[in-house]
Amino acid sequence: MSAVIGNVVSAHGLRKAYRNRLALDNTEFEIPAGRIIGLIGPNGAGKTTALKAILGLIPFEGNLKVLGLDPRKQRDQLMNDVCFIADVAVLPRWMRVREAVDFVEGVHPRFDRAKCERFLANTQLNPNLRVREMSKGMIVQLHLALVMAIDAKLLVLDEPTLGLDILYRKQFYQNLLEDYFDEQKTILVTTHQVEEIEHILTDVMFIRDGKVVLTAAMDDVAERYTELLASADNVAQARALLPIDERALPFGKTVMLFDGVSRTRLAALGETRTPGLADLFVAIMKGTYA
Repeated sequence: MSAVIGNVVSAHGLRKAYRNRLALDNTEFEIPAGRIIGLIGPNGAGKTTALKAILGLIPFEGNLKVLGLDPRKQRDQLMNDVCFIADVAVLPRWMRVREAVDFVEGVHPRFDRAKCERFLANTQLNPNLRVREMSKGMIVQLHLALVMAIDAKLLVLDEPTLGLDILYRKQFYQNLLEDYFDEQKTILVTTHQVEEIEHILTDVMFIRDGKVVLTAAMDDVAERYTELLASADNVAQARALLPIDERALPFGKTVMLFDGVSRTRLAALGETRTPGLADLFVAIMKGTYA
């Protein structure tokens, strides 16, 4: 059993190159225990490479500790305390539900069969159903049941609900919160559906071109960034306060995003609110797709 440590993941000078492209460029970040972190970035930003490094699936340069272990040298030990759900479910198509449960019970010392079966009882998955007979949503449910029955300290989710309809996606995250997460566990999730997960996140990391460009607790994001809906009369005054982004709306109104400007000061110029993560992401990533 790993010792309890302050940071579940600690990365310094992380570097990974594929041929002539840098996927991770001297990347630095810390992930404290007992948090739900969203790792968010455009395609090709380095999200999946960072996850693969954490899981010990690729070689890399730099210093990376996961639960106090080096994923390159101590992967077998590490995987006793880490679980992973990827977009592409890897369960063989011939396998039945009960065979999948038997298999995980046989290979993972921290698997709780009774817990897995309780979770499966709330789905349409019967023990004799084969993977090839399931919808994508059902496969994800099976995968989730197997993973949530493992008492892991770190759960890594890479686009776990890709291709699922909205009901399955909402149910997935609800199950995660109600049946899995507690202060002893840490969840790291990447997704493009930012709006759907922002209410469950405690922290967010934005990654661009292999570098983490923002890392913050969600409470700090709410304090630091303010969105202002300015009328045409106040646009010039608001611009003088140097917004990091702006976009025009109909009827002469302009939405501006400010970093570190007093909300009281901005309130004199129009309606203020905390920006959604998606709007903040678009503002910080502007120019990435140029």
